[in-house]
Parts: sequence; C-alpha cells; structure tokens
Amino acid sequence: MVEELSKENRMEALRKRVAECTRCPLYKTRKRPVVGEGELNTFIMFVGEAPGYYEDLQGRPFVGAAGKVLDRLLEEIVVKRSSVYITNIVKSRPPNNRAPRREEIEACSPYLDEQLEIIRPKVIVPLGRFSLAYLMEKFGLKPAPISAIHGRPYDASAPHGPVLVFPLYHPAVALYKNGMEKELFEDGRRLRKVLSERGYI
Repeated sequence: MVEELSKENRMEALRKRVAECTRCPLYKTRKRPVVGEGELNTFIMFVGEAPGYYEDLQGRPFVGAAGKVLDRLLEEIVVKRSSVYITNIVKSRPPNNRAPRREEIEACSPYLDEQLEIIRPKVIVPLGRFSLAYLMEKFGLKPAPISAIHGRPYDASAPHGPVLVFPLYHPAVALYKNGMEKELFEDGRRLRKVLSERGYI
C-alpha cells in the first residue's frame, strides 16, 4: 500500500513545480514565485490576486503596504496570521503591478485548485475581484461585482465538504480609495461575527 503524502510534502512538490513553471510569460519577468504561506491545517484560506513588488522580492504573499493592511484586518477578525493560509490566484508578479490577465489566471489557477485540495479549508476569503470571480465560478455561485457582494457569506460545496465563501475587498483599496478602509474593516467585523456564530473562533 502506497503511503499518502503529507500536506507538507504535497505543498513542497507544488512549490517546486511553480518555481519551474513556464505556462505563461510572467515567469520571464518575475524575481521569485509567490506560492503562499501559512498553516496547512487551518480552517480558513485567504486568496489575493497577484504578488506585488515586495512579494516578488521576498517570495512571500502580502508583505508590502497591502500586507500591513491585511495584518491589521486579521487582528480585527481575531485570527493570527500564522494560523491561516494566504496565497494568490496568480503566483508571479505581473509587470508594474498591473492586473492579472485572463490567460495568466487560467494558466495559474490549477495551482490554486491544488492548494485547496491540500488544505481543504472550511472558509475561503477571496480578496479582490479577480480571485472572487474565479472562486465564485469554481464553486457554482452566481457571479456578481465585488461591490455588490462583499462582506456577505455564501455557502457552497467543495469536494472535501461544505465551504463558506466570504468575499472581501482587496486590502490595497484601503491605500488608494478614500473611505474604503472603513468599509473593509466593517466587512472584517462581519466575517468575525459569522466565524463566531459557526464556531470557528
């Protein structure tokens, strides 16, 4: 009987494949791929859009200015960064921090699918419209603009069981749009309430 690989071994194998990936042209311009980091046995997974300048330098997600906003948001939700898993739908930085393109998302999303299979989260938090659009479609939920559905819980079904999808604005919006930080943190408090009601925190 073949012994099942541990989550750590599976994620490390995925990390190596991402490092060697040439499915889209972003591998030519990135410095380091950003696969994701955090607790593999967590109940909750945060999915951003793509690495930025500092993430590309360090090979870690959300370490720049938007990452500081996310850290504060996690404190608001009452979860430690070390106790969650954080990743992006696209693992390589698009040049000049432009938005990820459809073909880049299509090329990279199988890695996110695999991460979902490894971690088997009960709660998934899309951060921003690109991860939201992909995850809503993946779980058979009705697509809608993030402005219409942010801060609301959506129950869905994953191969590993029930999953709650809770869309949030990308933390970067708090940096460049007036009033958005207040809205983002109000949504964070709503998420905390839902997690508490469902017994996760």
